[in-house]
Amino acid sequence: MRLPAANKASMLLGICVPSLKQGASKFKIKRLELDSNLHMYFTKFEFVYAHDPQKQCKTGDIVLIEQLPQKLTMLITHGVKEIIYPLGDVTCPLTNKKVVASKYRDHIDAINKVYGERPGAFNYKNAPQRGWQEDKKDFSHVDTYIKYHDDGTEQPYAV
Repeated sequence: MRLPAANKASMLLGICVPSLKQGASKFKIKRLELDSNLHMYFTKFEFVYAHDPQKQCKTGDIVLIEQLPQKLTMLITHGVKEIIYPLGDVTCPLTNKKVVASKYRDHIDAINKVYGERPGAFNYKNAPQRGWQEDKKDFSHVDTYIKYHDDGTEQPYAV
């Protein structure tokens, strides 16, 4: 029996995705798989559950997870080690500059200064801090549950 590639690695870098599992977070891990006929690598995504009892990971976080010495359950095989980039706000580790779509924000600003800024372009300087819509439009931090019956009571976090 062949093991999935995510179970072989001891540390993985993944993006947190929504999960209903209590005490665990779900992560999407990008892998490159070789097609031996075409001699090309193709992207393949694997999903892994990691032990996160404090629910410190939010949807969109880029997190370093490590394999547990012993499985907690059949699904939970890893544990959260460190949140690398909260809410996917990527910073270059060499220059400590913010990155957007593999370009530095400074470089994008310089190009906009030369050619003029588009009217609908996103302005990072005037934008509010990421995560400011928590409890307004973003309810990813709230425990969700499945609505089994409709008894007329208000259930805002039911799925």
